[in-house]
Amino acid sequence: MTITLQVQGMTCGHCKAAVTNALQALDGVGRVEVHLQEGTVDVEYDETKVSVEKLKEAIEEQGYDVK
Repeated sequence: MTITLQVQGMTCGHCKAAVTNALQALDGVGRVEVHLQEGTVDVEYDETKVSVEKLKEAIEEQGYDVK
């Protein structure tokens, strides 16, 4: 599955790295692509291993708001 999440507060390379690393640490997450300009994150994941809620929680734990 692939989902695009709206993430507010990402402004720089550090933000991009923090979100990417947090998501990739989850079991079942494959490709992560952060788009700073658009404020979105594309996540390819295995829905049998990780839920959308877990993806959102991982991002929110880094200090960003997920819509």
